[in-house]
Amino acid sequence: MPDKKKYRYKFIKWSVGIFLILATILASIAWYLNIKSRPLLTTQIKTLLYKSTDSLYTISFTKVSTNILTGSATLQNVKITPDTNRYKALIALKRAPNNLYTVSLKKLVVKHFHPLTMYREHKLQIEEVLFDKPEVLMVNRQLDFNENRAPKLIKSPYAFISKSLKEFSINSILFKDASFKYINKNVAKPTVFSIDDLNITLVDLLVDSTSFDDPTRIYLLKDVVINLKDYNYATPDKMYNIKLNKLDFRASTGRLRINKFALEPLYDEMKFGQVARYARDRFDILMNDISLNGINLPLYISKQELRAKEMAIANGFVAVFNNNSLPKREKESRIGKFPHQLLQKLGAPILVDKIQLKDVDISYAIYNKESQQRGKISFEHTSGIISNATNIDKVKVISPIMEANLSTYLLGQGKLDIDFKFNLAANSGDFSYKGVLQNFNARVLNQITKPLGLVRINRGNVDNLKFNFKADDFGAKGTVDFSYFDLSVALMKNDPEKDHLVKRGLISFLANALIINSENPGPDGKFVSATVNYERPQNTSFFSMIWKSLFIGIKHSVGITEEKQNEMREHIAKFKAMKTSHQLRKKRRLERRQQKENQPKNER
Repeated sequence: MPDKKKYRYKFIKWSVGIFLILATILASIAWYLNIKSRPLLTTQIKTLLYKSTDSLYTISFTKVSTNILTGSATLQNVKITPDTNRYKALIALKRAPNNLYTVSLKKLVVKHFHPLTMYREHKLQIEEVLFDKPEVLMVNRQLDFNENRAPKLIKSPYAFISKSLKEFSINSILFKDASFKYINKNVAKPTVFSIDDLNITLVDLLVDSTSFDDPTRIYLLKDVVINLKDYNYATPDKMYNIKLNKLDFRASTGRLRINKFALEPLYDEMKFGQVARYARDRFDILMNDISLNGINLPLYISKQELRAKEMAIANGFVAVFNNNSLPKREKESRIGKFPHQLLQKLGAPILVDKIQLKDVDISYAIYNKESQQRGKISFEHTSGIISNATNIDKVKVISPIMEANLSTYLLGQGKLDIDFKFNLAANSGDFSYKGVLQNFNARVLNQITKPLGLVRINRGNVDNLKFNFKADDFGAKGTVDFSYFDLSVALMKNDPEKDHLVKRGLISFLANALIINSENPGPDGKFVSATVNYERPQNTSFFSMIWKSLFIGIKHSVGITEEKQNEMREHIAKFKAMKTSHQLRKKRRLERRQQKENQPKNER
């Protein structure tokens, strides 16, 4: 029994001893290889970046630590910088890119770089490279010689590494919580755009003899994935916040999705204009589901040109409000500020072949100083297609028209089909709009006719409202065909003592008797078609011009013409004269009666 215990003890002792010796040998080998691999890895990284970028970029770091067993390395205080002198030389050689990058970060981690494969097969294969919280500066300058050049690398980087490496590959390159700043140097005053907390994954980078000509790769990559959780940006005028929630993009599919986009005013409807100190349109926008398909990422990177085949916007609203009781900004001109004109003024070139809208609510509201009430016209559950949304000159030469074919419900009831055609190449903002508003109860229009027109619709039914206009910066010309029956209205006025609108009895009676056509076509079968020539004041907005041009046509159709209004004014003047004469005679009778009553009885 003691012999067995002694044997067992010797076995354990020798086993532990052998294990320690092996561990010491492996540790020594690992230490030796680590020491030996650091200069080699450092040299390879610096040489690879320098050669593969045509001597444009250099990388520097203060310290590199390696672990040969895990095949990992860590670089401290990393900075990738462009050589400005080399950039100038590349411009002269017409080989310079449009973008220059500067990247700096505290730590860069290289995982599983397979050193033995690099030694034996001259292949530098890396599983993962992690840029932890990098700061990326991108400066864009559009160079003429790149204008018609395909958005890809000019020359394969393999030509620069082939003497020392057969292959260089990285399975994934991660930019985690990146801070990104973009400077546009294509304008007289360079503009800056910045964004934080951006996550970018570059998938399967491969540099070898075949990867450059692989059509499935984008800049030698299989894919680029971009994620952004939340983005908040206060506009320079401090009147709005722009918010993005959950942005996802994948280059291989060209698909971008945004969970939510919002333009949030920082003040409520009435205070917004007070802060602005004039009657300024207040926009409140929310879109809950936005997607773009067919985005060309290389084209965007090289030229900042956003091209997409299709864009879908669903489940949202656009609300515009204006406090009309505030002073107008006399010097402010809205000439050149129609939607398609603003598109032409965007700093970046853009083309979206088709924009699909689904279930979007659009409203335009005004606070009227005279009525002291808020009038609102809304277009609910708006759906349709906008095609050829672009500001690119080459595209506009071939296709200058942007079309919008929309279906919506006026004030949630009457179905309205409307078609816009915007001339993107016209200097004066030419566009046209035509549509048909189907059967609805006219009383729903009280939401806007009472507070804005001081007209209450007592009853009435609309068969349809057809309109066709051509417009530009200076006004709108067209026709309005308004078919209705059994129309009765009441004219209103503001009563400060009662704090609400009250009916103007006599004038309402005269309006219905002398002016308002209760039906169109009339009893004689004659149909009144209105011709409108609306001259636009320079401070009138796009929505306001469309509404006012239609309202003029509606008023004419129901009989509120200048001739009939003059006729009613004559009747009112005669009535007032009769009323004044009657009151004067009554006053004289009262005076004679009082004089008679004050006389002594014997003098009567």
